Formats: sequence, C-alpha cells, structure tokens
Amino acid sequence: MVCAILHEPEADFIGQNIDMFFRLFFLLTATILTGPVFAADSAIVLETAEQHLRLQTKGLPGTVTITMGQFDGSRLPPCSVHEAFSPQGSQVVGKTNVGVRCLSPNAWTVLVPAQIAVSGKYVTSSRALIAGQVIQADDLATLSGNVSNLPSGVISNPAAAIGKTLRNSLGAGQPLRVDQLIAVMVIKQGQTVRVISSGAGFSVSAEGKAINNASEGELVRVRMESGQTISGKARLDGSVEISF
Repeated sequence: MVCAILHEPEADFIGQNIDMFFRLFFLLTATILTGPVFAADSAIVLETAEQHLRLQTKGLPGTVTITMGQFDGSRLPPCSVHEAFSPQGSQVVGKTNVGVRCLSPNAWTVLVPAQIAVSGKYVTSSRALIAGQVIQADDLATLSGNVSNLPSGVISNPAAAIGKTLRNSLGAGQPLRVDQLIAVMVIKQGQTVRVISSGAGFSVSAEGKAINNASEGELVRVRMESGQTISGKARLDGSVEISF
C-alpha cells in the first residue's frame, strides 16, 4: 500500500482553495436570492395598457368595463419608461390589443390583449317599419344592455329619431342607426323665412329668402331684402336663428 503524505504547505494550499470555493458559492447564492429582478414588470405593463384604454374609451356613451388579458413580462429586459399606443386596426370596443413599448433603458414592444364591454341604452323599432315612414314615438322602444357588438351609429335617445323619415325598411326589434334616418326639411330653397337675431337683452326679426334647403339645426344661408347674405340655424318652425 502506498500512502500519500502531504506536506504542510500543500495542505494549506488545498484548504485555502476549498475555503475560497465555498465563499464564492455562498456569494453567488446570495446574489441570486437578494439581487434585483432583471426582467420587465408585468404589472406596470398591464397598468400602462389599461390607462391607455380608459383614455380611449372616455367619450363612449354608457358604462365601460375593461378586462385586461394575461401578460408575462419575465422574458423581457427591465424598463423604466413605458409608452402605450393603439395598433393599426385595433378596435375601441370588444376584443382588442394595446401596444406597449419600452423607451428606456431597453427597447422592446409588446401587444397586451384586452376586452372592452360597453353597457348603455339603445333604440330599436317596436314593430316593422317601412322606408319613407315618418317615425313616431310609439314606433320605437328603448332597451338597455351591452352595446359593444352593435353597429356604429346606433341611436341612444329616441328624440333623435322622432319626426325623421326612415331611409330603409326595418323589422321589429332592430337597432336604429343615424344613417338610416333622413331629417325633414324645415326650410326649402327660395322660401321666404323669418330671421330672428337675438342677444343679451334684445331680439330683432326680419324677412329674407333661403338660398339652400335645411333640416332642423342645419346651417341655412338667407339673402336679406337689403341684398346682404347672412347665415343662421334652421329651426323646426321654419325660422332662422342668429345668436350673438
């Protein structure tokens, strides 16, 4: 049997190496456990996307509910400055995506999924209506529900449809859209109209001839007896209002 005998300097050298190995091992372990997370913060990305959607949907009628989808940013490098944007072709309601890009210190762009639901009132036909029919109050019904999947331009207030002419026929229970209505002409070209000028503490009226057709609320040009041409708003009674 051959026994290796280590001299004292050699033994000290090996002991120092073992000690250094354990020091490096514990230092590396502590760094992994206590060091900073080198990944993007998923919560901040989701919050940035949601805030963008709230701004985009602020003007929608009704109650807006935003549900953010799942997002994992653990594979992305860290980011301190985020910017959200609407990708081309994205929708304001229903299923959509929000773009979030990192501006500093790294550069990356991701799409965050979301679902936007809008609850509100909308107007439908209470019975079958034919094209050319002037809409009356009892021709309409007002419902409440999810308007996210309804066509754009659906009317929410029946007052916006009453007295107008239907452009095309509708079955019972169909949503009514703005583009399906024809406003009644309250002023016709060449018609003599009364022009009312009003302001703080005064009201003056005169007559003139309408230069163009106009529905209620539309702009109409009037040639006065003096030859002057003025513009005002057509009223339901056929007069023209000019406010100062």
